[in-house]
Amino acid sequence: MECTCHGHGPYNCIDIVPIFHHLDHDEMMQVAAITTERTFSKGEVVYRVGDSRGELYVLHTGLVKVYRLSSEGREQVIRTVGPGEFLGELSLFSPSSQTDTAVVLEPARMCVIAWQRLRSLMESIPSIAFKVMEQLSGRLEQTESLLEQTNLMSVEQRLARYLLEASHGKDSFVLGLSKGDLASLLGMTQETLSRRLSSFHQEGILELQGHRGIRIMDREALRAYGDDEA
Repeated sequence: MECTCHGHGPYNCIDIVPIFHHLDHDEMMQVAAITTERTFSKGEVVYRVGDSRGELYVLHTGLVKVYRLSSEGREQVIRTVGPGEFLGELSLFSPSSQTDTAVVLEPARMCVIAWQRLRSLMESIPSIAFKVMEQLSGRLEQTESLLEQTNLMSVEQRLARYLLEASHGKDSFVLGLSKGDLASLLGMTQETLSRRLSSFHQEGILELQGHRGIRIMDREALRAYGDDEA
């Protein structure tokens, strides 16, 4: 069925996606016409390694984890995807199968666009392809930054920078990831993550609230850890 993810406008969920922001009314309606809605429960797999469904998934609500498994079976979180972002982009430019797995962390609604239909639309509206490439370039930069942090930064620096970014300027917030997933994303063990969080707590830099709640008590001290290059 046609996507009805967005209840406050004629463009449904596509109007919150950066790759479509530049489109005019008629072009937005063309995108909406090839979009279908799907809902996913927590823990449900969107796609797995080896799948070749040829679909682009645009997240309207919820949270999705994208990860890969090492040869030893260890999970490495690549990124998390939130509202307004998309996943499954490998199928847009290559017939290759998916190289990672996406699983829903919070109940999600997505607008799904079949690659063949989007490809036809890109031929008539080439600017969509350029916007997609801009977004993918941004993801490449994020991946390179993550690799740099893992290789060159201390665990304290990585954690401090993540917490500052995840807080979005708020003193209190809830981690969107489990400690296991967060540790994987930051390139450390869960035990190391727990020790560093406890250390920040003991120093009065933050307060741990429940399993995932964080209250930043000393933002400047946390920034100092994030800027520390030692």
